[in-house]
Amino acid sequence: MKRFYTEAKASEEGGILLDGRPVRTPARTLLILPNTALAEAVTAEWAAQGEAIDPWSMPLTGLSNAAIDHVAPDRAAFAQPLARYAEADLLCYRAADPPALVARQDEIWNPLLEWAQHRYDCTFALATGIIHAPQPEATVKQLSEALTNRSAFELAALSPIISIAGSLIIALALVEQAIAPDAAFDAAHLDELWQAEQWGEDDFALEARAARRADFNAAVRFLALLQPPASA
Repeated sequence: MKRFYTEAKASEEGGILLDGRPVRTPARTLLILPNTALAEAVTAEWAAQGEAIDPWSMPLTGLSNAAIDHVAPDRAAFAQPLARYAEADLLCYRAADPPALVARQDEIWNPLLEWAQHRYDCTFALATGIIHAPQPEATVKQLSEALTNRSAFELAALSPIISIAGSLIIALALVEQAIAPDAAFDAAHLDELWQAEQWGEDDFALEARAARRADFNAAVRFLALLQPPASA
């Protein structure tokens, strides 16, 4: 779609104005953001467009649309498939060998499990390989509630993070600022990165991981913009 406006600016209500006209979501709801920081960041995406509007270059706008159109109408229903990751979290499935990979998983993943255990007062069952290890019912309940209690905008950002990471624990650690974004992404790709160290990278794998990292980073930035500014 060709650019049809000259000026993009945030409104006092947290909306986006294009030449004074309010932006609406694909479902025709007014695009109203929950705080000034996110409204200004979304406005910047619209202002940065060239002669043609490229939706792929506007991830914050896309996540905002998703929060309003798909999450807010029924947060519980949206969160339900994401909460299922508590039943089979990546961090609970460990390699049997080689010893170097086992040690790497212990080094990177164990602290995250320990954080979750203390934060949510729960325990985890670990498995070797791909055989399913049922998690304690109380653990699934605690992690699921930690997710479903989030706002619609937080859930919109957590959805791609959980899907990319394969881990609800990593996503919760991120939103609670218990792990840095780069460390979180690398923890989620530990096995892949370890294999690359042993056998080298191929172009397809590099491109695929770079695309996932871009989506991951956009969602992380969206979450950061939702956080209230630090007090002086």
